[in-house]
Amino acid sequence: MGVNVAVVGVTGAVGTEMLKVLERRAFPVETLRPLASSRSAGKDVVFRKEKVAIQELREDSFEGIDIALFSAGGDISKKFVPHAVKSNCVVVDNTSAFRMDEEVPLVVPEVNSYKIADHKGIIANPNCSTIQLVLVLKPLHDTVKIKRVVVSTYQAVSGAGLIAIEELKKETESLLDKRKNYERNVFPHQIAFNILPQIPQSNAFMQNGYTEEEMKMIMETKKILDDPSFRITTTTVRVPVFRCHSESVNIETQSKISVDETRDLLSRAEGLVVLDDPTRQLYPLASTAIGKDDTFVGRIREDESLENGLNLWIVSDNLLKGAALNAVQIAEKLLDTVSG
Repeated sequence: MGVNVAVVGVTGAVGTEMLKVLERRAFPVETLRPLASSRSAGKDVVFRKEKVAIQELREDSFEGIDIALFSAGGDISKKFVPHAVKSNCVVVDNTSAFRMDEEVPLVVPEVNSYKIADHKGIIANPNCSTIQLVLVLKPLHDTVKIKRVVVSTYQAVSGAGLIAIEELKKETESLLDKRKNYERNVFPHQIAFNILPQIPQSNAFMQNGYTEEEMKMIMETKKILDDPSFRITTTTVRVPVFRCHSESVNIETQSKISVDETRDLLSRAEGLVVLDDPTRQLYPLASTAIGKDDTFVGRIREDESLENGLNLWIVSDNLLKGAALNAVQIAEKLLDTVSG
């Protein structure tokens, strides 16, 4: 049975990937309704080798739609998601607008798909960095109980959208050509050949000194693992990479788990691929994770400063598992729930 699907923010980096993932995974789309701002209305997207006209996002855009995938920013979601729900449409929202709402499931299908059945019209897609992190934390937490986690992220500019990708390209070209008159519009400082410990790029710092991104990861991880007391701290960093987020993760566990046991445990976890052979310089790389559905983990080693400590390196495509793929997987599980 076909499903009528709307994609909100279809011209953005994540929206573009959503169309590709829907097609690649043969999601049973009966009718596709691409939605964007008035600037894009009338233009075409290509889906299943056919052109489909983009429609302007309006309050009545969801009549007859079964599932809407939102990825157009938190303000847009706050305004239009309620209208979609009133139209009896189930929303999978890729923004932070509803993630911490107690009545909205925050879902990574490999970790807590059972939460989907609790939805009241909205299911939230977690932050891209949170998704790849909890895929690794969940099996460890279930096995040896995690006491504390310290995360440092190395996040690609695509996490800030297509305009951020363009800014990195143009600024890099400008610096290589020794032109000093480049005017940046996205990042507060030079991003080419530089590293910025600030995400998002504006209004990022909170009263406690953390950024919004860091607090998102902390709060979302606790919600997904269903453990409000879970101890985690983060530092999120933007790096001059176009695509794929990387994370350095330090984990303290209650009971001992060896490196070999960790490799075996994670290699059996859904959605994870272990790449960990130091003798061959084999470990996850952003350059090789692009376009891959899996999340990759490596550099697994004991933290010799702790009695029960591990260090890990995690890499995932932030536009796929970190956004579009996870959203479509949620929609797939939603259909399973309905048909079941």
